[in-house]
Amino acid sequence: MKLLPVIMSGGSGSRLWPASRSNCPKQFLSLVNGTSMIQDTVQRLEGIESIEPPLFICNESHRFLVAEQLRQIECAHSGILLEPVARNTAPAVALAALHLLRRGQDPLLLVLAADHVIQDRDAFHQSIEKAAASAKEGSLVTFGVMPTYAETGYGYIRTGPDTGDGVLSVESFAEKPDLVTAQSYIDSGEYYWNSGMFLFRASRYIEELTIFQPDVVAACETALQGERTDLDFIRLNNEEFERSPNISIDYAVMEKTSQAVMVPLNSGWSDVGSWSAIWDLGIKDETGNVLKGDVFLSNVTNSYISSSGRLIGAVGIDNLVLVETPDAVLVASKDHVQDVKEIVEQLKSAGRTEAADQVRVYRPWGNYQSIDHGERFQVKHIRVKPGEQLSLQKHHHRAEHWVVVNGTARVTRGDKTYLVSENQSTYIPIGEVHRLENPGKIPLDLIEVQTGSYLGEDDIIRLDDVYGR
Repeated sequence: MKLLPVIMSGGSGSRLWPASRSNCPKQFLSLVNGTSMIQDTVQRLEGIESIEPPLFICNESHRFLVAEQLRQIECAHSGILLEPVARNTAPAVALAALHLLRRGQDPLLLVLAADHVIQDRDAFHQSIEKAAASAKEGSLVTFGVMPTYAETGYGYIRTGPDTGDGVLSVESFAEKPDLVTAQSYIDSGEYYWNSGMFLFRASRYIEELTIFQPDVVAACETALQGERTDLDFIRLNNEEFERSPNISIDYAVMEKTSQAVMVPLNSGWSDVGSWSAIWDLGIKDETGNVLKGDVFLSNVTNSYISSSGRLIGAVGIDNLVLVETPDAVLVASKDHVQDVKEIVEQLKSAGRTEAADQVRVYRPWGNYQSIDHGERFQVKHIRVKPGEQLSLQKHHHRAEHWVVVNGTARVTRGDKTYLVSENQSTYIPIGEVHRLENPGKIPLDLIEVQTGSYLGEDDIIRLDDVYGR
């Protein structure tokens, strides 16, 4: 029987602010090694027997980030399902299962999060093989991580007797406990961390979900009736999907079904849910520090310090997290990093863009970064990928000056189209219809100077767009 990974990429990663933000969350960042977390998730599947190309589920606003990161590692896939709104894991996986069943496929679904770290690939593969054998017999398998300390940021699974071949029965699930309760779980030897990963046949999941949460199945079935393909993306009937209850797989099925079993996972797993987890995974110096970037220290111990570019000097501190990005700095005790999300909520309440946007903003055609801004002006560095183009557009409130510093630009301005080479410039008046393209084989880099009474990104009137925005 074929095994098809379903990779969920809908998290916001707010506890890893300011590196992770809602418009570019942690699964798209290189926080642990040289590749992003979603790319790591794909690559660790290599070598599993009878595995199909993965199916991805993501927020509609992240669709081009997913597609670009898969393109970078030349990942074949079975499609990218777009969630118009977040409805948690039970509806997300129901969409994947029903989408496949509608096409006459009933594979084993290996449900994974895009933002986990698994250090021992061989052990991971062995656990999947064990789980697959149980899932073929109709079980709904979850993966439990052998706990190494009393963690209050994870849910727990209480296990019962071995059902055979190292597969354990499931007695109950427990939400994130306080420290005393977590320690009692560890002492009992009956509890595992809940990894949030699952393996079951598509039809079996839908059968059990129909028993316990029929409204989820009904909403997803109706949403898929309006299914259409757009580039790499599978779009739904948005209004119908919004009717689905917001509920996790654990609550919807696993806590209620009599068919739940658990396979122990001992593979160096982490959900990388906080800066202290990043510190745990990092290579430490002789005084327990994990350092990234341009950092100089004196009498500093047990800390995580990361610089994206500026020099950081630290003196006489212990057990702290310092994270510098181009537009924000986080300083936190490692004992309180779970509370970073409260800063994000304050930023949202204050209407601050730093809650959602990175300085570098990614688009399907490339990216841009704000270099400077002031009253009535803004300067950006724009990079357009080879062969890509921005939408045909105009602005009501701003003019734009473009200076090409690398590559060649094809510019449409009104009824004229012309090339602009390195060290050349062009001007787009207010209200002029225009388009920017990269006809070359290398990235196009240019400096854009905007001037006008209003410089917000919502002053874009798109007349034609190859990306369907």
